[in-house]
Amino acid sequence: MSSSKVITLAQAASLINDNDVVTVSSSSGLGCPDAMLAAIGARFDTQAHPRNLTMLHPIAAGDMYGIKGIDHLAKKGLIKTVIAGSFPSGPSSLPMPDIWHLIVNNEIRAYNLPSGVLFDMHREAAARRPGVLTKVGLDTFVDPSRQGGAMNASAAEHPIVEKVTFAGDEWLHYRNFVPRVAIVRATTADERGNLSFEHEGALLGGRDQALAVRNNGGIVIAQVKRVVKAGSLHTQSVHIPCNLVDYVVVDPAQKQTTQIEYDPEISGEIKLPESAFEFAQWHPDKIIARRAAMELAQNDAVNLGFGISANVPRILLEEGYPNDVTWAIEQGAVGGVPLLGFAFGCSGNADAIMPSPSQFVYFQGGGFDVSLLSFMQIDRFGNVNVSKLPSKPYLTAGCGGFIDITTHAKRLVFSGYFTAGAKFEIGNGKLSIVKEGKKKLVADVDHVTFSGRMGQARDQEVLYITERCVIKLGKDALEVIEIAPGIDLQKDVLDQSDVELKVSPSLKTMDPAIFTDAPFGLNLKEARHG
Repeated sequence: MSSSKVITLAQAASLINDNDVVTVSSSSGLGCPDAMLAAIGARFDTQAHPRNLTMLHPIAAGDMYGIKGIDHLAKKGLIKTVIAGSFPSGPSSLPMPDIWHLIVNNEIRAYNLPSGVLFDMHREAAARRPGVLTKVGLDTFVDPSRQGGAMNASAAEHPIVEKVTFAGDEWLHYRNFVPRVAIVRATTADERGNLSFEHEGALLGGRDQALAVRNNGGIVIAQVKRVVKAGSLHTQSVHIPCNLVDYVVVDPAQKQTTQIEYDPEISGEIKLPESAFEFAQWHPDKIIARRAAMELAQNDAVNLGFGISANVPRILLEEGYPNDVTWAIEQGAVGGVPLLGFAFGCSGNADAIMPSPSQFVYFQGGGFDVSLLSFMQIDRFGNVNVSKLPSKPYLTAGCGGFIDITTHAKRLVFSGYFTAGAKFEIGNGKLSIVKEGKKKLVADVDHVTFSGRMGQARDQEVLYITERCVIKLGKDALEVIEIAPGIDLQKDVLDQSDVELKVSPSLKTMDPAIFTDAPFGLNLKEARHG
């Protein structure tokens, strides 16, 4: 086939019809086909079309730091419905993203579903099967007995998740939304439309999205950085073949991630010496990350989430365990050192980069040893909220892969501050509270992203690690099992919780060494398996 697949961004935008279902491959500012989304928004500005689109985003498209993503489309009338694993989010110091204005004003229907389930929905649509039947999401906010994944009142009026009984057991059924258009991103296209990803930091499900569209008679648009001669791409470097690609658009200025033009470390083209990775800075976050690191064992495969937990690999580096744990993150990297900042979602020195949908199958089935995640709120049932704060929803991205990961995990470690906004003095082996913060242990969380009840029913080992204490999810209560040196149990812990906490009869003191600005002598536990 000739180079006729290469068209302009404006021509590609004109191919999208009113009422289309459009699926976009991205992960916030990583792998976002931003120029293509901008072209759709520009067409709407001049022609008032396309209108009433249903947008599918297994992971977020765009962020608040330079990649607009879905915000290019956040125009009244352009989007009717958005179904996303996550949304652009950021600090309160930055303006609320435009998409959130549409959501909170009920001008569109907005749903937040688990990222892995959204990928599953694409595979089911590709195979002409009737949606996803899964345990993922039971008793969380995506369960129809709670919010059914609806992020606003407009969405709540139109349920998309159903609880069903199959073979005598309870399941959630996520019905398919069959996409007509897929917008994917790669590094290189040849003249036939074969796509390679050599400068990308992740393989974000574009192949599955293209399959869903191709098998249902739609069109696949690929945004790339460059076009090369037909046949010049090595066979095994082609991740999405030409028979799944209809059109190619070129953006020579395509960034690798938000504010990063190109770094070969991100795409695994080079590997750096361990000395190139900075240790975690001395900060209260580091105290929590150190205590979380103490839960790991030699040879563990560890899922790692955003937030304080992202510092744990740097703790292991500083303590002399550079390769003793294998990290796995939802964007697909396995091994190496997960990166921070604008490169979060990628890993330096990764052993492999799995396609994100395959990584989620691994997570959903609980194939890893332990997951290190974060929390915003905890309640009396052990429920965790990371997905929504009603007062400022854009401060959170939604559930992302959190629900997929936690459903069948063997062991879960949630890290966070005991109160929000507290001030501390840390050093010389102890912690003291200078100014207390807002309570985060509440009677009922605003959004159930992890179900404590389901965790108990599945016999999951669950810890909540904070700067001042460690709490365990027991059969009938949350139990304080460790307390920081320098902390008053009654004043600083029990009185600062709206949850009645049980105190372990064998209450321990957290290791004083983690409260001192020096390597603390981490000893990883013995391997759990061969």
